[in-house]
Amino acid sequence: MDRVKKIFQLTHLFVWLLFAWLIGLQLASDNDIYWRSTTAAFIATCLYVFYSHFYLLTQYTGKKKVKDYWIRLAAIVLTGPLPFLLLHQRAFDAGYYFMQLVTVAVFLFLSWLARVTETLVLNTIRKEQLEKQAVEAELYYLKSQINPHFLFNTLNNIHTLVYKQAPAAPDAVMHLASLMRYMIYESNAATVPLARELDYLRDYVSLQQLRYKNSPVVDLQLEGETGACYIAPLLFIHLLENAYKHSPARLQPGDLQVRVEVIEDTLTFSVQNPVGKKAATTLEEPGGIGLPNVRKRLTLLYPDQHTLSIQHTGEIFTVLLTIHGLHAQAHERKAHLLHH
Repeated sequence: MDRVKKIFQLTHLFVWLLFAWLIGLQLASDNDIYWRSTTAAFIATCLYVFYSHFYLLTQYTGKKKVKDYWIRLAAIVLTGPLPFLLLHQRAFDAGYYFMQLVTVAVFLFLSWLARVTETLVLNTIRKEQLEKQAVEAELYYLKSQINPHFLFNTLNNIHTLVYKQAPAAPDAVMHLASLMRYMIYESNAATVPLARELDYLRDYVSLQQLRYKNSPVVDLQLEGETGACYIAPLLFIHLLENAYKHSPARLQPGDLQVRVEVIEDTLTFSVQNPVGKKAATTLEEPGGIGLPNVRKRLTLLYPDQHTLSIQHTGEIFTVLLTIHGLHAQAHERKAHLLHH
């Protein structure tokens, strides 16, 4: 905001210097022997009228100050020609006074136009900043919902391992430390490399795998150049977490199928899992309690750039997320942050 105000100030200075130079050049070309004093007197009148009215429009706005505004405006109109008459070297002439009233009217209009333009620009920027702060606040709130929800489930898993004195308990604590490090220190960025987000999912899968004695129950497939994309952090965790939550207690190897595909600037993330009988009866909305959170974040982060489809066939539950314009989105965010 201060930068914009400084630009307006420099614009005022440049326009007035250019205007004074053009007036002086015109009077000098007319062989007016008093061109210097005439130029100074005319510019003084213009400055007095312009900035008196400019200040008046700034300080006296609102219905309660209408009367004060018109009284002071009348004073500006009546005293507007005085700088010209006082600085001009010719004898006083009433004709000059009334001629300058035309100048007063013109610069009253120009000051009003400048004040309206600056107010419109500043209000627009202020509105955009408030909207940005509101979006950032909501995103922060949604992220804060992610952390306790995920941490609660993970601690329950570790508690079970510790209670059973399982040898895998220390490894589970190390996996949790790695996950928390990512969530606390790295996920604060607007975007993270997709490869780093996938590493986070792998850590989560490794931690969940401690619950199962079978071979890996998650079949994770990657296709395309996943290392070249940037994505909003913690965007997929709820989808994967719900796949575990609403699956049968006993999972066979490869029952949870996770597929990540990058084709040009389009990212496709899909999760497929079998639905347990108990989960199927208690599940009010496909995807569980994390899905509304994901929907809100996608709406804020990727408006008109994503599709989220859900298929529930009774035995198989599939979530398909597609994000378009991924490379362009990351570039625009970087440029936006540099601008601000």
